[in-house]
Amino acid sequence: MQIAIPGGALVLLVGPSGSGKSTFAAAHFARTAVVSSDACRGLVSDDETNMDATPAAFRVLHAIVRERLRFGKLTVVDATNVRADKRGRLVRLARDLGRPAVAIVFDLPDSVYIERNRTRPERVIPESAVLAQIADMRRTLATIPEEGFANVIKVET
Repeated sequence: MQIAIPGGALVLLVGPSGSGKSTFAAAHFARTAVVSSDACRGLVSDDETNMDATPAAFRVLHAIVRERLRFGKLTVVDATNVRADKRGRLVRLARDLGRPAVAIVFDLPDSVYIERNRTRPERVIPESAVLAQIADMRRTLATIPEEGFANVIKVET
């Protein structure tokens, strides 16, 4: 899949756990361009699965994103990004720094998210959490075109 992304853009990967965001990021972007919420959890707590570290991890994530965008570097946020309020903060940051924001949305059947989550080799997210993310994702599909992104790209496989 070829995707045209403007230089220095902020790219938000959007999809529930198990949607393939991290795999996609590793295949399409330089390792240094990807800012992962899981990796930030690991940085602050030595455990990428420590949900208690999420607030601190996102403070670190936002700081890294801000500094990369200031340097004009392509920055890819690998997090679920399924809630408009969470995306909005990042889109505003990009806009304030004069950088375009692009969303890559992983729009898959609900059953695919659930099955992929169940068979993840590194860790399984509780199904109730994935179901909540799927509900947020369905709302996202209706609102994301009006959220200020320069481009919204759908990945459907």
